[in-house]
Amino acid sequence: MKKDTNNAESPAKVPEICHTPDVPVAGTGKQVVLLIAILAGFITPFDGSAVNIALPAIGAEFHMDAIALSWVATAYLLSSALFLVPFGKIADIYGRKKVFLYGIMIFSLSSLIMTMASSSEMLIGVRVVQGIGSAMIFGTGVAIVTSVFPPGERGKALGTYITAVYIGLSVGPLLGGAMTQYLGWRSIFFVNVPIGITAVILILWKIKGEWAECRGEKFDLTGSVIYGAAVVAVMYGFSVLPELKGVALLALGTLGVIVFALFEIRTSSPVLDISLLTKNRIFAFSNLSALINYSATYAVTFLLSLDLQYTKGFTPEHAGLILVAQPVVMAMVSPIAGRLSDRTEPRIVASAGMAFTALGLFLLIFLTELTPLWHLIITLFILGIGFGLFSSPNTNAIMSSVDKKFYGVASGMNGTMRLLGQMLSMGIAMMIFAIVIGPVEITPEYYSQFVLSLHYAFILFTAFCILGIFASLVRGNRSSVAYAHTSEKGKK
Repeated sequence: MKKDTNNAESPAKVPEICHTPDVPVAGTGKQVVLLIAILAGFITPFDGSAVNIALPAIGAEFHMDAIALSWVATAYLLSSALFLVPFGKIADIYGRKKVFLYGIMIFSLSSLIMTMASSSEMLIGVRVVQGIGSAMIFGTGVAIVTSVFPPGERGKALGTYITAVYIGLSVGPLLGGAMTQYLGWRSIFFVNVPIGITAVILILWKIKGEWAECRGEKFDLTGSVIYGAAVVAVMYGFSVLPELKGVALLALGTLGVIVFALFEIRTSSPVLDISLLTKNRIFAFSNLSALINYSATYAVTFLLSLDLQYTKGFTPEHAGLILVAQPVVMAMVSPIAGRLSDRTEPRIVASAGMAFTALGLFLLIFLTELTPLWHLIITLFILGIGFGLFSSPNTNAIMSSVDKKFYGVASGMNGTMRLLGQMLSMGIAMMIFAIVIGPVEITPEYYSQFVLSLHYAFILFTAFCILGIFASLVRGNRSSVAYAHTSEKGKK
């Protein structure tokens, strides 16, 4: 197929080569695709939530302070965010199934290597590799599900997929806490290996087709490098605040984002088509809502895990049992929310979820060493309802607002907003620790400063979520001109 030679005159447009026909998938094939996506969607959040509950044990073995311990989680998020959009574009060009398969392989192998980590440096290094595998999975998983399921079935399918993500979050603290207590923290990484092997076998055995609407298009390596450098500068800057170096890195990262946007507007084959953000209101504000939601919520489990084990004196197993309340409710609510988003405006359902989340975060502001357990569990239930109502409708809105040739990029963008939000959330926690506690191991003499850090964090997170309610509401209806325009293009 010849390349469109007129494309250079309109650099903001994606080349006409992006119209490879869809791979036809029968009813049974759809369910197999969804099963594989569910397996992959389970192992990555399971790993993250299980690691959070194991952090005190990891810190004790390697004598890591609070800031260094935060990097065990942050290194994974950072590498994932660096590669999500690039791998989404690579998947659109070379095939989503191929990238998805390699991602599961890398994630599973790095999980096995994690069980052999002998130092904190090796631990964080392998977490970076794990993050790359996660980016390949999340940059393609949602795109494949969206490619296979038509709009009338998409919300339900995405709700089922996100339910698997929440089940991973649910089982992570519970199983991770028990395994950390009885088998050691290394055992939690081994769980990923058999699940990953099962997913690989199913892909090679059952999935024969490929999804590559932009096969033959040139990959934007320069734009990807600029994007990656900007993300690293922003995240590392957060980790060293309030030092002057941190402020300088944040400014440099912000400048990098501007340079990236200007470069992408002028290149003929952008890794991220900026017009998706400037001309598609639903896509832009749905991604902004995701960024705000995850910025306000991701560090909650991390902070509560430390609080339950340090100031409350719970074992990892009991802390995990308490924290499981939130993702269990999320898993119950998410498929219902997904079906609702097929029948009504996703922005209404997602905005209601953001409001519940803001309420839950507000209640956590008053957390002290004497807060009764029932108060915390009720708050976790409220947060679970909020997360469950928000995620699948918001994802449905994002994926349904773009033409199918952008599914990989849209999936990568959605995942990037999630990971950037998670990194920002962890960055805020790390910054507050640096300011209030300093680079010291959390011991009883620092518990009062630790609780003060929690108050500051939850105040900021509540403010974020209130802002997110308005961002979610102003995105517009899916029947709007932007949505209709992109949908009509997808039919051609």
